Amino acid sequence: MSADDDMREALDTFVTEARDLVQQLEDGLLELEAHPSAAETVNTVFRAAHTLKGSSGLFGLRHLVQFTHVVETVLGSVREGDLGVSPGLVSSLLPCADHIGAMIEGLAAGRLEPDAAQAAEGARLLAALEPYLPDGQGALATDGADPAGGDPAPERAWRLSLRFGPDSLRNGMDPLSFLRYLASIGTVSRVSTDAAALPAAEEMDPETCYLAFEVELLSGAPKEEIEAVFEFVREDSDIRIVPADHQLDAYVWAIRAMPESDRVGDVLIGSGVVTELEMTEALRIQQEQAARSGTQPVPIGEILVEHGIVPRPIVDAALNRQRKTTESRSQDTTTIRIDAARLDRLIDLVGELVIAQSSTGLRAGAGEAQGEVMRLVDEVRHSALALRMVPIGTTLRRFERVVRDVGVELHKEVSLVITGGDAEMDKALVERISDPLLHLVRNSLDHGIEAPAERQRHGKSGQGTLRLNAYHDAGSIVIEVSDDGRGLDRERILAKAVERGVVAAGAVLSDQEVYDLIFEPGFSTAETVSNLSGRGVGMDVVRRNVTALRGSIEVDTARGVGTTIRIRLPLTLAIIDGFLVGVGSASFIVPLDRVTECVELPPGPLGRDCMNLRGEVLPFIRLRELFDIPGEPARRQNVVIVEQSGQRTGLVVDALLGELQTVIKPLGVLFSRLKCISGSTILGSGEIALILDVGPLVADHSEREHLLRARPAA
Repeated sequence: MSADDDMREALDTFVTEARDLVQQLEDGLLELEAHPSAAETVNTVFRAAHTLKGSSGLFGLRHLVQFTHVVETVLGSVREGDLGVSPGLVSSLLPCADHIGAMIEGLAAGRLEPDAAQAAEGARLLAALEPYLPDGQGALATDGADPAGGDPAPERAWRLSLRFGPDSLRNGMDPLSFLRYLASIGTVSRVSTDAAALPAAEEMDPETCYLAFEVELLSGAPKEEIEAVFEFVREDSDIRIVPADHQLDAYVWAIRAMPESDRVGDVLIGSGVVTELEMTEALRIQQEQAARSGTQPVPIGEILVEHGIVPRPIVDAALNRQRKTTESRSQDTTTIRIDAARLDRLIDLVGELVIAQSSTGLRAGAGEAQGEVMRLVDEVRHSALALRMVPIGTTLRRFERVVRDVGVELHKEVSLVITGGDAEMDKALVERISDPLLHLVRNSLDHGIEAPAERQRHGKSGQGTLRLNAYHDAGSIVIEVSDDGRGLDRERILAKAVERGVVAAGAVLSDQEVYDLIFEPGFSTAETVSNLSGRGVGMDVVRRNVTALRGSIEVDTARGVGTTIRIRLPLTLAIIDGFLVGVGSASFIVPLDRVTECVELPPGPLGRDCMNLRGEVLPFIRLRELFDIPGEPARRQNVVIVEQSGQRTGLVVDALLGELQTVIKPLGVLFSRLKCISGSTILGSGEIALILDVGPLVADHSEREHLLRARPAA
């Protein structure tokens, strides 16, 4: 791999981390607007901006460093208590978070510099922040100077011991770039190398890093900012940052002036000589040593001295000011990022394993060993799918920003209530359902929830409520978008449908059929066209996207009370539990979560397409006729009863072949317009079986029957 490839990989890692930081920044700002005095939230958003700036500087992204520094300066004033949180401040900072996100996406697309339009937008946003900047720092927004040197903090001398890991060069890291960035946040007064660490020339590997530096730095930046410079090499390098020897007395005097009741760790962090990251690492070492020895933990101060994090005089000063000692606990949570393509490949391999296992089962019979293999394959399948399952709460919480911005635009007061955020679903589904949910949320805010004055006239609170709820139900996940607004107007929808020719005049429709008309292409009851609605584009796309995910959508509404739109989706798109049926020489898979029961087709049905099921008239679909399968039907046919949105329908088949785990294979572009088929699978025998999409199958059949019944009347 070339150096350019290594740097591109490192930059991709930065982009991934930066996206998370931007999301933290946005979530924190929204939280601050609701709870302005939340100190921990202030610290969170400040750290997000601070880390973004430091990491950007490591890659020489000057435009990102300069912009983020101004945002960080404003947030620093909030953290210090010099600036209060107000709606105006949040409204100025949120577009800045969007702009940072846009610059990050530009990096992902290969644009290392902003274009003219993006630069102009950045200047406009920074100008809006000038009223919130400390005196004398407004020029930072426009003069293009390096912001790193503009901190008003007093300069301190630091001694840095840098031992870069042997794989640093292979990972695309240039040790000299770290020294260059240090010069941008302070003055590097001395750099020395440790020549004794170098091997003999004939033993050197040109791709291995042997570099070690001793650096003296004079900087007004806090230790956290200096430490953040080395974030991308910290895991495999030895980085020590301690005060210079001639600065020890200054720290000792500062510690003596601190309150006596603080713990040692709090004293050291408060003095700026230890960062929270270093203290967390020291606590982890303390716990590991105690676990190995089985004795009382070594005092945290001794660990800090032993590992060269803090000089002895400073620890002694902190101990002298400590009045009581309390053991601290640290929870070490580690996560690992996995490339989505690798995870998809694992799922594909598990799918092939399921197919191979089914084939082996047909040939080997149901022996004890085969049963054990089947059990293990099933566990592997569940474990592999669990890797792709993520809580939907992260996606739902992103709509806090949408609700806020749309509410401001429409002059409506709306509170967002999110429940069921712990419900998990396939990450691929989460990404593809975001856009449909976005339209439903905006639609509820625009059409559903009334203006405050109108709500109060009807005896409601002036503030409306939008609820997002998610829960698991019968092998599916259900997502509800509910509002306490005006509800759907049945007569108005029906009149608009007749006017547009969607429904014949005088047609008798049930309430559900009328409400389903809002999903027709081009249908809209809005009287005016706005930025949000009125063009008749959106709800039909929502239904089409949901259907493409093998899901269904339904409406539950009450006039003057509110509306709930309910989306039901499978938990995953990769593997499903299915029920195999046969029709002539063809095989079909029915999703098992849609099957309620199986019965034999009675010899004398009530009509051509319905039967008596324990006193209930049950419509059914003959799959042989639907798919034009040649041959005579079996003497004794069966009916697989499926349920979709509360409606039960029978599927007439020749044979019931039992349950099986089904690996879904896409049909390709040629069959992309098929409404009733969601995919295919390979059976253990090597034959192909089509997977039925129950929702469109039932809806399409109902529509055809409705048209057939309407023809004689016409």
